[in-house]
Amino acid sequence: MSLRDDADRPSPTIDLSEAERAEVPAPRQPAPDAAPASAQAGPAEAVPPRRRPLRRALLLAVLAVLIGGGAYAGWQWWTVGRFFVSTDDAYVQADISVLAAKVPGYLAAVPVVNGVSVKKGDVIPQLDDGDYRLALQAAQDKLATQESTIARIARQAEAAQAQVAQASAQLDATRADAVRAQADIARSMQMQADYVAKSRIDQTRADRDRTEASVKAMEAGLLAARANVDVLTAQKREAESVAAELRTAVDRARRDLDFAVIRAPFDGVVGNKAVEAGAYVAPGTRIAALVPLQSVRIDANFKETQVQRMRPGQTVTVTVDAYPDREIQGVVESFSPASGSVFSLLPPDNATGNFTKIVQRLPVRVRVPEEVAREGLLRPGLSAVVRVDTRAGADRSVLDRAARERPVSTASR
Repeated sequence: MSLRDDADRPSPTIDLSEAERAEVPAPRQPAPDAAPASAQAGPAEAVPPRRRPLRRALLLAVLAVLIGGGAYAGWQWWTVGRFFVSTDDAYVQADISVLAAKVPGYLAAVPVVNGVSVKKGDVIPQLDDGDYRLALQAAQDKLATQESTIARIARQAEAAQAQVAQASAQLDATRADAVRAQADIARSMQMQADYVAKSRIDQTRADRDRTEASVKAMEAGLLAARANVDVLTAQKREAESVAAELRTAVDRARRDLDFAVIRAPFDGVVGNKAVEAGAYVAPGTRIAALVPLQSVRIDANFKETQVQRMRPGQTVTVTVDAYPDREIQGVVESFSPASGSVFSLLPPDNATGNFTKIVQRLPVRVRVPEEVAREGLLRPGLSAVVRVDTRAGADRSVLDRAARERPVSTASR
């Protein structure tokens, strides 16, 4: 049977009630202006013609930006970047002074607290100085007694000197009598036969002998007086030496009294206070730390492979982690005389055992401008990032000449 016969055959009639006809959905009628599905559906790979040029333009723009950025970065590195050396192993440092007790005693007062700013000469702690005042008074009294002794000996020496003068005058008088007696005996001997009795001659001879003996006695007395002067002079020098020792004791007692008050040696900020009023401190007991914020610096630890072109005086850009939005311009001040490992508690000894080469770091001190340090924002211990501009003072010809002139070591590794 052909399809045409099936089409010509009348369809059977089906009787449906009104309720059943309501449940049967009505056939969907195609829209009059709707195009056939075959006409709407095109090939799956068809793309609107405007998208390809737009995509190509975006790719070219991105490629141009990447090439331009890379070229600029290369040019920037060649002209500027290759001359900068940086490290993040850098910290703010200061010459912190640890204040300690010099003499023992009880603390009478500690008028400072952590974080307070003090000026040079301000009192940090004060010890009970009663014992030290008594010791100073005792030393001064001993010195006064010794000075009185020196004055007494000096007066005795003056009296002895007068005795020497008196003995010298008496000696001169006795010598004059001896001369006269000698003359008398000479005249008596000439006139003995005619005019002078024998008794007279004996008398003049006795006078002569007596005067000669008196001369000898006066000479001995003069020597004794002079020796007495020398003894008193020596006693005076001895007393003056003792007085000098007592003056030293007075100075020591005064220094101990002065050390009972510990003062700030410079301007700074107090920190790490370890004692309070009423505590007993011995010599060397830690009192507090004094930080001079006005003289802070940056200690940067550069690798040994980075310091080839670094020189003192080069410009440094410092960025502290606590203030990342602020750049500080510093100057390379000095280089450490040795790497950090050399100054460690246990320096390495590479001559023993197996050798593993480790890049060493050399501490470099960076000076911070005074006006920045006076602000008090930089505190020791803060981390920082340091960038050194090696263009200043880094003449490559000079470096090459120094490298050529440097002697080559023949020692084997």
